[in-house]
Amino acid sequence: MQWLLIAPWLVLFAYCALVLAMSPSRVGPRAFFDGGSERGVPPGPLLLGVSAAISWVMAKSLDNAMNLSAAFGLWGGLAYAAYWLAFIVVAIAVYCLRTRGGFTSLAEFLTCKYGGFAAKMFLAVIAIRLFNEVWSNTKVTAQFFGPEGSAGYWSAAGIVTAVTAFYSWRGGLRSSILTDAMQMLLIAVLLVATLAVLGPGLLSHGVPRVGAGVTPAMQAGGLTFLALALVQVLSYGFHDPVLTDRAFISPPRSMLLGFVLAAVFGGGLIALFSVVGLYALAVGVETGTSVAVAVPAAIGVWMSLLFNAVMLTSAGSTLDSTFCATAKFASRDWPGRSRETPDMPQLRFGRRALIAIALLGNIPLLSLYIDGVGPAVIAATTISGTAIMGLAPIFLLAWIRSAGALSFHLALWPGVFIGVLLVLQDFAGLAVIPDALAIGSGRYAQTLGINVWGLLLCSAGYLLGAVLRAGAPLPAPAGRGSA
Repeated sequence: MQWLLIAPWLVLFAYCALVLAMSPSRVGPRAFFDGGSERGVPPGPLLLGVSAAISWVMAKSLDNAMNLSAAFGLWGGLAYAAYWLAFIVVAIAVYCLRTRGGFTSLAEFLTCKYGGFAAKMFLAVIAIRLFNEVWSNTKVTAQFFGPEGSAGYWSAAGIVTAVTAFYSWRGGLRSSILTDAMQMLLIAVLLVATLAVLGPGLLSHGVPRVGAGVTPAMQAGGLTFLALALVQVLSYGFHDPVLTDRAFISPPRSMLLGFVLAAVFGGGLIALFSVVGLYALAVGVETGTSVAVAVPAAIGVWMSLLFNAVMLTSAGSTLDSTFCATAKFASRDWPGRSRETPDMPQLRFGRRALIAIALLGNIPLLSLYIDGVGPAVIAATTISGTAIMGLAPIFLLAWIRSAGALSFHLALWPGVFIGVLLVLQDFAGLAVIPDALAIGSGRYAQTLGINVWGLLLCSAGYLLGAVLRAGAPLPAPAGRGSA
């Protein structure tokens, strides 16, 4: 019994020692923000693809994929994997921005195209996204060390946050990319082990299908969620600096190839890990709130330790990217702070911002003491994906020359308003969105309807702004040519 109590902590300390050994002890401003070597060599397509993929294969993503496949069968896991198509959407858009306009960041593009105020509003949305990434990943990891609110839960959340913040503080994006390569290799090994353990049991009980664990209603619900993912993928990637920052650190063609690889690697990992939810369906495991906790507990201690390592790896890869993105967001992306070459004052300011998000980002976990229920991890995906639906026309229709600040605001704010209504409905219990908007069936039918009609509204607003404004060409930043 004593071994069962100590083993998870041994896994945690081993993981912490490994990532600390892999990360550089000191880097300069350029490597800290751009992720290249000290000689300025950017990551190649494979390393970039691996880094981008593992940064999105986060603890909350694995947990969501497993829960969705348990709720909807095969379509649940595949639907969640569809979010990784965001890499391809972002890659194509950023490739055009870099090669045709010479832009070096989304903030720079927004400032030139839509104005400084628009850029600040976008960065405010980004700040909310970064805030959500912290608590949603530390929560999933901490659940393996005890129930919500227990000493083990809080200790694990604190250790994971502190260690990740420490090596990110030292090496920035360079540390993140180097540890990402190790984390991808580790999670691939853990995936093989997971499939080896669960595969025989899943096959012997029959892969869940309609009539054998998955009802027609469940299958329809999974297809509805798939449609939701395909709609949200048009905008979702643009509000995630963990993804978009990496789109500017390698040459455009190298980035394009790397992001296609990231979509394949990341989506494939998510789809394969969702098999855990299918196992829960086939065997009849009582999952409670988390399949990722219930299934290994039902199998035995070694499976729990394996999943503990999986969640630590996935959470760490996302947290370090979140911390580095926050440092860049605060010290370089905010209008007025950008420099041609990163300098030491920016590095110091970025490090302070990194520590701030590490502390503030875990505050939502304290909601457990307010209403007795911790924050729902899936909400960090579906609600934020709804609130930023207006980013799709803002970036994908940017080639319309007459679109300016008015188009930006007429596209962004309707989506934000709808996202607020969704928060009020889901967390305050207010029926503010009519059921008539629903499309499909199941619990995500209303969310799908909101996103479809909302995206049409945001796009119409963007086009209206372009019509009302006199022609204004898209300027390229002064002194820059094609990247």
